[in-house]
Amino acid sequence: MTIGNSAGNPSQPGGVESAAHRPRRLSTETKSALKTTEFFVYIASVVAVLIASMVVGNEEGHADYFRADQAWLYIVILTFGYMISRGLAKSGSRDTYDEHC
Repeated sequence: MTIGNSAGNPSQPGGVESAAHRPRRLSTETKSALKTTEFFVYIASVVAVLIASMVVGNEEGHADYFRADQAWLYIVILTFGYMISRGLAKSGSRDTYDEHC
């Protein structure tokens, strides 16, 4: 016969919980960074900045309008923005999973 404990959960006679047979419900703070869309947008943006810096170059009689130092500055700004977005995503959210025995 199964009876309820003080929390209203069913338990086996004698107070032994049947939870040992169920997987534990655990949670991480958020999904892995590789599973998020902002990671892929960040990578695509960095690649686009590097390609644009390489393509825009010296023309006849024109200066280099998108130099390497500017490209790296934009990459640093993108990295800072990505870090802020991950920090905001991690604040207060949970990604639950079951522990398998």
